[in-house]
Amino acid sequence: MQLQCAGMECRWQIEWKERGGIMGGKRIALALCCIILFSGCEKRERAEWMEKDGREIESGHSEDAEACVTPFGRYENTVTYTLGKMTGSNRSNLPDGDTYENNAYTRYLKKKLNIQNEDIFEVADGLDFLETVSLSVINNQMPDVMIVNDMDLLQKLVSEDRIEDLTTVYEQCASQRVKDIYASYGQEILNNVTFDGKLMALPETNISDGPNLIWVRQDWMDELGLSAPKTLEDVEEIVRLFIQKDPGKNGQGKTVGIACEENVIGEGEYNFEYQLNTVFASCHSYPKKWVRNQQGDVEYGSISQGTRDALKIIRRWYREGIIDRDFLLRGNENIVDMIVEGQCGMFFGPWWAPNNPLMLAKKKNPSADWKPYLIQTGADGSTTYVEQNYSKKYVVVRKGYKHPEIVMKIVSVLFDEMRHGDEETREIASYFQKNVDPSARPLAINVDYQDALARCYVNLKDALRGKKDMTQLTALEGSYYEGCYRYQRTGSMASVEDWAAYTSRVTAPALMAEGNIKVERPVFYGKTNTMRKKWWKLEKIEKEAFLKIITGQEKLSYFDTFVEIWRREGGKEITEEVAASLARKRQ
Repeated sequence: MQLQCAGMECRWQIEWKERGGIMGGKRIALALCCIILFSGCEKRERAEWMEKDGREIESGHSEDAEACVTPFGRYENTVTYTLGKMTGSNRSNLPDGDTYENNAYTRYLKKKLNIQNEDIFEVADGLDFLETVSLSVINNQMPDVMIVNDMDLLQKLVSEDRIEDLTTVYEQCASQRVKDIYASYGQEILNNVTFDGKLMALPETNISDGPNLIWVRQDWMDELGLSAPKTLEDVEEIVRLFIQKDPGKNGQGKTVGIACEENVIGEGEYNFEYQLNTVFASCHSYPKKWVRNQQGDVEYGSISQGTRDALKIIRRWYREGIIDRDFLLRGNENIVDMIVEGQCGMFFGPWWAPNNPLMLAKKKNPSADWKPYLIQTGADGSTTYVEQNYSKKYVVVRKGYKHPEIVMKIVSVLFDEMRHGDEETREIASYFQKNVDPSARPLAINVDYQDALARCYVNLKDALRGKKDMTQLTALEGSYYEGCYRYQRTGSMASVEDWAAYTSRVTAPALMAEGNIKVERPVFYGKTNTMRKKWWKLEKIEKEAFLKIITGQEKLSYFDTFVEIWRREGGKEITEEVAASLARKRQ
């Protein structure tokens, strides 16, 4: 099979080669196998469906006419669509017997809409997924529906007229509540996928996670008689005592400092665990984000003076063992094992940390009492965090597919009807309680209000206090209510699942609701022309410079050298392009 793209090597293939041949060896073979394996049957089945669709049109059957133009209308005849499935780790924790084609979500959609997915490929989110999707495009083997997790690829699909215009079907088949959800993010989220006035994709929504919290072994603090941490100085002192006093009984000097991963700062799309965003924010630093400086000019946060100040703190923390001295050697699984085994008593993470990894830690040691705290980053007692990108994944429909409206109907059913007032969601509610990952849905995206976490907290709090009837809760809120209610009644005797539900949906959000929270909103998320050519190299330069400074391989003054290199290698030109792009938007 030849990989061709309009008679020349595709841009993303060139980029991957420049990055060191990522697009080679086992990875490319695996992706090719996915495409080759399904391409023959896909062509045959697609031809059969097209022939069937043609017969229906010619015979004048119009029983599906209403379903095609309404959010919740059910098709008389089953609509089957091929799907490029983005999966989750560990099969998304699906129960035994369930698959990505046959699970609570697909069965619900079959009952409600009479639609069924047939997966062309099933690949986890990340580079492997992007490569598989790219190959399906290159080889003209696109499924009817798939997720694109790269804006450059989305733009290419638009420019080559490979995907459907979704403008009309959005207006007709997105429910009013779904439209309200998108509106909660402002105009930007839909504008980013609108080209020449046409809506060419359906974006996911990333709800506001709020600032990362510090998760601490409360039982260790109680044993040492320590007070709740409020500042980074408090955090530092508690870690020192954990290491020196050894309340975890690991042996003198064997308790690890704050768990940290190699990427010490989070990217712009999502919030993650084991990163030091809070330390940077305390220095008014927002690495990897495009923000406005005090003069009002656009600036890449990684080269600011505040970032230099933050690296100075982290450098000292590394030298003194406040952060894990072996963090460069640890992958995510190793960090989780360390937490589960009780070798570490503190890490930074979002509100959902109880679900992963802390449920595993509680199962291993039920007496491990993990508790979150909100850490101040400002002298006025406030906590500042950077809002993540509102969207990074986009649902597209293959050009020529007869039912492009199904993506809108799926979203309307799963994120409106199912959540609000539907009585037939018990099996899906059980998924929430079993910690089945949302990637089990046919479309591995989430569509919810920008302040969905805060809304859920308020509703749960009112229901638990008897101020709101349980019937007024959404399906998701109702499933969490049951676990939270049981936890309130049983306390330390509660299951780890109930503890996780209460801690993630009540305890952690309460801290943010009651705290003095400030939000720094990045001003640019796109890619400029020079970014497409050089950004991967600048990212590598940045990561290496940060790690060398933190670990002492270079002096702190090397930061100034890094800034000079960054500007010289394309950063200066990119900054000018970003500023120009923002100026055009203001016109």
